[in-house]
Amino acid sequence: MARKYTLIILGALVMAGIFTVQDAAGATKPSRSKASHKKSVSKSVPRVPPKLVLNSASVLVEDQQTSEFIVQKNANTVVPIASITKLMTAMVILDAQVDLQESLVIEREDKDTLRHARSRLSVGTHLTRREALLLALMASENRAAHALSRTYAGGTKAFVAAMNAKAQSLGLAMTRFTDPTGLSSGNVSTAHDLAQMVDAAHKYPLIREFSTREEATIQSGRRKLAFHNTNQLVRNSRWQIGLSKTGFIDEAGRCLVMQAQVARRPVLIVLLDAQGKLTRFGDANRIRQWMEWKRQNPSRMTRTGHPHHPSSM
Repeated sequence: MARKYTLIILGALVMAGIFTVQDAAGATKPSRSKASHKKSVSKSVPRVPPKLVLNSASVLVEDQQTSEFIVQKNANTVVPIASITKLMTAMVILDAQVDLQESLVIEREDKDTLRHARSRLSVGTHLTRREALLLALMASENRAAHALSRTYAGGTKAFVAAMNAKAQSLGLAMTRFTDPTGLSSGNVSTAHDLAQMVDAAHKYPLIREFSTREEATIQSGRRKLAFHNTNQLVRNSRWQIGLSKTGFIDEAGRCLVMQAQVARRPVLIVLLDAQGKLTRFGDANRIRQWMEWKRQNPSRMTRTGHPHHPSSM
C-alpha cells in the first residue's frame, strides 16, 4: 500500500513538473513577441539626423508665407544660374500676352553655338509657342527658349532687355541676364534674388503647370518626340512641388529651384552650384527630412529654433 501511495505521489510530481515547464515556455513567448515588436517598430521610425549638412555651394530655404529664412548658406553670393534663367524667359513671354497657339519654326539661329549643347528639336521643327514654353520649362529645351525670344517683338535683343527690366521691377538687384536660355555664364544672380524670382514665377498658373509636368509628347513631322522633366523629384510621391526648374553649365554647377510644401509649410528652395548629378536632389531630400524632423520634434529644438545648428550655414 505504501508503495502504491509513493507511486501516486511521484506521478503527481512529474505531471506538475510538466505543466510548470509548459507554463514557463508559454510565458516566454509573449515576452519574445513584445521584444520583437519593439525592435520592428524602432526600425520603422526613420532616423533623421538633427544636423543638416548640404553640399550645394549656395542655399536658401524661405517660408513663402512669413518670409522667414529657414536655411541660408552663401545666399548673397553672385553666381551664374544656368537654365534657372528660363523662369524669367517664361514670365516675359506671358507678360507680353502673345498668341500661345501661334506656330513657330526652329531655325539655325536657335542652335547653340556657344556650348554646342544637343537638342532633339532639329532645325525645321514646327511647334506652337505654347509647346515651346512647355519644353523650355519642363525639359529645359534651349532651342525652344531661344525661339521664344527670337519671335518676340524686337527680337532676342529686345527680349533680353525685357528680362532685365522685369528683374529690376521685382527688386532683383543682383540679377543680370545676357541671353534667354541660361547657356551664357553672364546670366547671374544670388540665392536671395532667385527665391524672389521663384515666388514671382509661382504666381503664373501656366509656369506652375508646365514646370511640374512629368512628361510631354509633341509631334515633329511624322515623328512623336517624348520629353521628360529634368527634375526627378516631380515623380516622387513624397514631394508636393508647385514649381520646379533645374539648370546646368560648367560655370554654374548643377542648380535647382522649387516651390514646395514641406513639413506643412510652403517654402522656396534654392540650391546652386552643386557638384555631381544627384547632389542637388540629395540636398533637397535632406532639407525635407530635416524640416519634417523639426516639426515632429519641437521639444528638442534650441532657442534659435533649430536643432543643434544655426539657420545660417
